Amino acid sequence: MAKFERKTNYREKHPDLSDEIIETLEKSDRKMEYQQYDLKVERYRIDYAKGAVTYLPSREDSYERLLEENRQFAADAECVDDTVVKAVMIEKMLACLKRLTSKEQELITELFFKSKSERQLSMETGIPYMTIHDRKVKILYKLKKLMEK
Repeated sequence: MAKFERKTNYREKHPDLSDEIIETLEKSDRKMEYQQYDLKVERYRIDYAKGAVTYLPSREDSYERLLEENRQFAADAECVDDTVVKAVMIEKMLACLKRLTSKEQELITELFFKSKSERQLSMETGIPYMTIHDRKVKILYKLKKLMEK
């Protein structure tokens, strides 16, 4: 990666700008240099007294290299807060499902718990596809309103 070389002389290029604006522009150039070069470059530190060379990886390190070094990473498991919120939401959803009529519950069970498509359910029951779709939309809207209470 080539070092960020562009050093613009803002005072010469834009003499009418205030000192604060020029200072901000120069700082932004330094930030660009940091992001494009300093984060990505690997370095070596030489200890002449001990005769040792220490490798310093770039701050923007690769995941594969860290795995090779057996670095520890946060577990991919769901955190406790998310688990609790999910359990409460499931409990609330089940309570809302119980408040539906038996025909509404049956339709939701077939579509979502037994993973049947609307067309498949239409062919099995003889009810037109659009009727099933419209009922599903109405039931989901009703569930949404019940969940908000």
